[in-house]
Amino acid sequence: MKLAAFGRREIELAEHELPGLMALRRKVKAEKPLRGARVVACVHLVAQYAVLIETLIDLGAEIRACACNVMSTQNEIASALAEAGVPVFAWRGQTEVDFWWCIDKVVCGDGWQPNMVSGLTEILRRDAELERKEHSHNSFGKKGEPL
Repeated sequence: MKLAAFGRREIELAEHELPGLMALRRKVKAEKPLRGARVVACVHLVAQYAVLIETLIDLGAEIRACACNVMSTQNEIASALAEAGVPVFAWRGQTEVDFWWCIDKVVCGDGWQPNMVSGLTEILRRDAELERKEHSHNSFGKKGEPL
């Protein structure tokens, strides 16, 4: 079974775990109440968050996704979302350099500018942790310069 196909099956199973989101999709999908929302989703890329991401898309939002934890991404879920057309920048086992590259791509890659951010708390926590370790790279690049 292809990775994306396996991930799609996992997402379909998770839809049954989240009846509230599925009801919301059915109720207001045609209205597209989130039209114009450009959302950065920095989350654990697991099946349940994929259901949320796809719900936001069905409600009219544009989404770009990355992982908030270098070890929490389910590659099959990321693959299924990417195959469905969601820009996903995540894979299990990313390095710190990979992690910040992915953050940069979801926030400002290809000239895309978000107007909503999900998961910002984890990004800020990790950034503060890196600064405490006197790491040379943080979410602002080297020594406070923008990426």
